Amino acid sequence: MKGQRLFVRAIESADSGAVEAFLRAEGKNGTVPACGLLGKLAGELVAILAMRITAEGVEIDDIVVASDLRRKRIGRAMLAELEQIAVKMDRPQLLVRDADEQSAEFLKRVGFEREGPRWIRKVAT
Repeated sequence: MKGQRLFVRAIESADSGAVEAFLRAEGKNGTVPACGLLGKLAGELVAILAMRITAEGVEIDDIVVASDLRRKRIGRAMLAELEQIAVKMDRPQLLVRDADEQSAEFLKRVGFEREGPRWIRKVAT
């Protein structure tokens, strides 16, 4: 992965088959998110971020990185791209609800803070 750039873009309807297959391969339910981002390395799908735009901010429903590429900063790159989108849409924060233990560790590492039942990261404007 060193030296390769992660290509991140919005999920389009034409991506549904590839996204569904990727999610199933990673042990998820395979349901294509209505709104989200996908990440590709060398043309191969390696990450999916499912999200919703709310008045409060951008709510992350799920982020899935290929199991063999975890801890390679792909999740961080996906969040950086999402933060740029939040800034353009004038949304002040990224939100995550219902994070499991593994997700909570990742969220702490990337700057989220726990506020009650949810995790929040302020967007740099």
